Amino acid sequence: WFQSTVSKEDAMPEALKSLIFPNFEPLHKFHTNFLKEIEQRLALWEGRSNAQIRDYQRIGDVMLKNIQGMKHLAVHLWKHSEALEALENGIKSSRRLENFCRDFELQKVCYLPLNTFLLRPLHRLMHYKQVLERLCKHHPPSHADFRDCRAALAGITEMVAQLHGTMIKMENFQKLHELKKDLIGIDNLVVPGREFIRLGSLSKLSGKGLQQRMFFLFNDVLLYTSRGLTASNQFKVHGQLPLYGMTIKESEDEWGVPHCLTLRGQRQSIIVAASSRSEMEKWVEDIQMAIDLAEKNSSLAPEFLASSPPDNKSPDEATAADQESEDDLSASRTSLERQAPHRGNTMVHVCWHRNTSVSMVDFSVAVENQLSGNLLRKFKNSNGWQKLWVVFTNFCLFFYKSHQDNHPLASLPLLGYSLTIPSESENIHKDYVFKLHFKSHVYYFRAESEYTFERWMEVIRSATSSASRAHVSSHKESLVY
Repeated sequence: WFQSTVSKEDAMPEALKSLIFPNFEPLHKFHTNFLKEIEQRLALWEGRSNAQIRDYQRIGDVMLKNIQGMKHLAVHLWKHSEALEALENGIKSSRRLENFCRDFELQKVCYLPLNTFLLRPLHRLMHYKQVLERLCKHHPPSHADFRDCRAALAGITEMVAQLHGTMIKMENFQKLHELKKDLIGIDNLVVPGREFIRLGSLSKLSGKGLQQRMFFLFNDVLLYTSRGLTASNQFKVHGQLPLYGMTIKESEDEWGVPHCLTLRGQRQSIIVAASSRSEMEKWVEDIQMAIDLAEKNSSLAPEFLASSPPDNKSPDEATAADQESEDDLSASRTSLERQAPHRGNTMVHVCWHRNTSVSMVDFSVAVENQLSGNLLRKFKNSNGWQKLWVVFTNFCLFFYKSHQDNHPLASLPLLGYSLTIPSESENIHKDYVFKLHFKSHVYYFRAESEYTFERWMEVIRSATSSASRAHVSSHKESLVY
């Protein structure tokens, strides 16, 4: 879609085209053929008239053949980071290309940020690895498919390990550029060495009481925005606290506010409150980790820490900034469904409306937990079930009429939602049903089998609850600050 639109509009320089598309075309062709082979094998497997059906009740040979073939495409995967950086630099230097990409993102077919799709070929490696891990776990060593599955798993594990560092850097680079579109009042968000850690909603204590703010934590600075969304659906940066020399302490008793923290910087101090104890603990853990990293790296890169926008506000100006007119900013807590289509449903907006937060570790876990398949959906006040093709990615369910559709009919961001099993009093009377609810919003979904029910529960739980401390630690160890 993107390539055909680019060729029609002629908005992209030839040098950029020759970097992006020759690297993606071989990958697209390969995965198309891979999918075709899988579908053909499954069709033979399920064919009731086939006398030698047992010869086809295996998938490992197809997986092994294609994993081996994929290794020859590694050169294209290595080029992805160069292509992503070149596209962002092109957007920065060309207003025409910037407008073209923005308009393309408004199309229904582009249901995620454009640069997210550039990372998809790398994400696929992890998904193949997960599929093969499940197959190896399912098959006993004596099974005819076990040897091929194990060999394919070894091959894909090696590729994932080789590209792991590149993937982490690209995901951080992509996230910084995505956040840049949601923020105004800061020009140099994307600087070498800056790492995104967490974003989310906190209440800031001022002379007028508690005011909701969006906070953005990086490995060198904590940014916070003004009261709400501007007319352009963005958040305006109103304060910056460098992490070097910062201290953090819980201060519920001191201020009489639940889940309250005092952040004391070298030039400014603020008091914030989280929506729950668990939210407060997440922020404390990540802010303290970021402070420790800033202290540790200060002697190595003082020029990097100085690259953050200077916090030149006097205390009086800082107070005045907190008292901006309600008329200037739209802090409306309308439902996400009524947001304007352009940048109205990004992760920043979801966290604002759901009063929650999300970390880079959560994003990394989300990449590993993607799923698609048929589900039956029922609303709280309806009797009928509607069959839909559902794609779960980026903390969100996307609903299609069928898997052949090019764009989703609707979407449901899941941050803040609770995942449960319906109680008897809800009179569902169906097997394999799970329930998603947030305040008055309730949805029921029915899977087609016990296995698919368990898989949907597993991946959705990853979006509706935080990653375990052990998982968080393992991801943090892999980050290079």
